[in-house]
Amino acid sequence: MILVTGATGLVGRPLVETLAAAGHAVRAVSRNPAAAPPPPAGVETVTGDPSRPSGLAPALDGVTALFLHPRAAGESADALVALARDHGVRRVVALTALNIDDDPDDQPSRHRGDRNKEAEDAAAGSGLAWTSLRSGTFAASSLHAWGAQIRAGDTVRGPYPDFAEAPVHERDLAEVAAAALTTDGLHGRRLELTGPRALTHAAMVTEIGRVLGRPLRHQAVPADAAALAMVRQGVAEPFVTALMARYRRELDRPAAVTDTVAEVLGRPARGYGDWVADHADDFRA
Repeated sequence: MILVTGATGLVGRPLVETLAAAGHAVRAVSRNPAAAPPPPAGVETVTGDPSRPSGLAPALDGVTALFLHPRAAGESADALVALARDHGVRRVVALTALNIDDDPDDQPSRHRGDRNKEAEDAAAGSGLAWTSLRSGTFAASSLHAWGAQIRAGDTVRGPYPDFAEAPVHERDLAEVAAAALTTDGLHGRRLELTGPRALTHAAMVTEIGRVLGRPLRHQAVPADAAALAMVRQGVAEPFVTALMARYRRELDRPAAVTDTVAEVLGRPARGYGDWVADHADDFRA
C-alpha cells in the first residue's frame, strides 16, 4: 500500500493514476477529496490533513511507502514521517525543489506554503529508504502566468522575456516518483529533475502559439509594473517579490538542464511542446 499526500494536486493526481495503472494499491490523502475529480477505480481515498499528522494515523495502517508533498505536510513533515515509520512504513519519497539550498526568503514557492527543505530533511533523516525529487520549474507555471492573457488575445505581457528555464512536465515528475516508490535503485538520492531543454519566456510563448496554431508574441514590460499588476490581481506580495528577485538574480546564468528523467525512466523527458499539447484546451477561450 502506498500513501500519497497532496493526492489531488498537480503531481499527486498523475502519481495516483500512474501507480493505480501499474496495479499498486494506493491510498490517496486530500483535505477535500469531494472537490476533486473521482480517483481511478480501486484507489482508496482518505480525508485528512498531512500538516496534522496525528489524524492520519489510521490511514497509515498497512502502508509500506509514503509520498511526502512539501505543501501538504508543511511544517509537520518530520512528525508525519516519524509517525509513518512507527506504523511500519519502509520508504519515503519527498517532492522538493532545485532551489532547496537557497535562502528561504529567496524561494518563491516557499511563500506559497512549500516546505521543501523540511520535507527533504525529514525523509533523509528518517532511517527509512528515501529519495528526494528536486524539481525544476513546473511547466504548469506558464499556464498560471499567461493563461488568461492567451485566452484574451495574442500578446503576452510580462517581465524578463530572455529569462530561461527548463520546465518539467508534471507527468514526468509523477512517473519518477512512482519509480522511487516502487523500485530499489533510487534510495538515498537527491534527483535533480528538469525538462530536456531550456527556453526563454519569449520562446515559450512562441511554442504555445505554435501548438495552438496562433501567432502569439511576448511583449516585455518593466518588472515593477508587472509586479504591481500581479499584486493587484491577488497574488501574495512576498511571492511576487521573491519571483522578481529570482528573475533578476538568474537572468544571466545558464539554466539548469539535467537528463535525470531520461536516466530514471529510460526514455527522453517530455518537452515543453508536449506539455502545451496536453494542456492546449486550458489556453483556449
